[in-house]
Amino acid sequence: MFALADCNNFYASCERVFQPQLENKPIVVLSNNDGCVVARSQEVKDLGIKMGVPLFQIKEQVKLHHIRVFSSNYTLYGDISNRVMSTINQYAPNYEVYSIDEIFIDLKGFEKHYNLIDYCKEIRYVVKRNTRIPISIGIAPTKTLAKVANKLVKKKFKADGVCYLKTQEDVKELLKDFDVGDIWGVGRQYEKLLKKHGIDTALKLMNANDSWIKKNLSVVGLRLVNELRGMPCIELDEVPADKKNICVSRSFGHMIADVKILEESLSTHANTASEKLRKQGSNASSISVFLQTNRFRSDLPQYFNTKQIELPFATNDSANIIKAALKGLYLMFRSGYLYKKCGIYLNELTPANEVQLNLFVEEDSEKKKKLNKAVDILNTKWGRGALKYAVQGTEKKWKLKNECLSKSFTTKLAEVPRINLNL
Repeated sequence: MFALADCNNFYASCERVFQPQLENKPIVVLSNNDGCVVARSQEVKDLGIKMGVPLFQIKEQVKLHHIRVFSSNYTLYGDISNRVMSTINQYAPNYEVYSIDEIFIDLKGFEKHYNLIDYCKEIRYVVKRNTRIPISIGIAPTKTLAKVANKLVKKKFKADGVCYLKTQEDVKELLKDFDVGDIWGVGRQYEKLLKKHGIDTALKLMNANDSWIKKNLSVVGLRLVNELRGMPCIELDEVPADKKNICVSRSFGHMIADVKILEESLSTHANTASEKLRKQGSNASSISVFLQTNRFRSDLPQYFNTKQIELPFATNDSANIIKAALKGLYLMFRSGYLYKKCGIYLNELTPANEVQLNLFVEEDSEKKKKLNKAVDILNTKWGRGALKYAVQGTEKKWKLKNECLSKSFTTKLAEVPRINLNL
């Protein structure tokens, strides 16, 4: 038995945690550079505003309905997510954090000792009490059905906040009106194919012929159908697999022609990628860096280039990776262009404890390990960027446009809310 706990309208809910005056008010959260809508409160969804719509297209609606607009504050969202997940983890030892706002919980055997609906209602209550984030929980015999149950909470069981697909009869009754395109794992192309053959609901897919499913949707599709039938085929992934490559890239808040500013930006991305590499205990053997202009500006000359740099040996040292990234930048850069984005990929990742050194390159690896560890500890304690390389600069003229950014209420001491006890 699995449960899927999903934070309701997560980004918008995070903005409300320390700003209770926003409760029941329409909220949108924007993408990087304040471009498009990436999150909406229920009030905004009810107004018919779609996900991904550019902000400039809804300016009149924003003004008319007094919609509060926020830049993405991933520092705040990530910290609140950790608080939600740690609270939920107290109720189940086995879990899989699926995304920033979703977590699968293994409830196998819990039904012998608890009423699962009451148990999950208690989880909802404690999460809301501890973090002020509302969650919905779907319970079912498989992960796919738990996803279905979670969606049904928001459609049919909003008041309870919990949906339990306990029996096969429950499953059949609720899947008969569940759109096949809303099933976890069914993409747009599969949705078109299924509906072309008259399979437009989850129940019809569940009852489809195995041979036809295997022929048209492959073994993966058959596994999905068996999950709908209540046969667990997707296990709980308690230990996330290491990433096979790491990418860090950002669009600039405004277009840039100065190579020195590009150096600062790419160095910062390279350092961030190196931190991620060390966090998962890996080394990179090569990197790729890219540089591009604004492809949406047809009135400007266009340029895109990428360079791959082979490292002399696998490493996660920030200094080595920054040096290689800047080498790639110097090879790519062309004057006379206005650049909009740059980034770095770390490739050919291997475990950090399996390093093949270069006979012809002298490297004090132990000294650099200690240095990187010290830097990571300080930046974890005092915030990213507290200690950095000089080439990263200090002014961040390339930074994202985030004119509507809320405070980092939980991670910056100067922005922690203060309570006036003299009132």
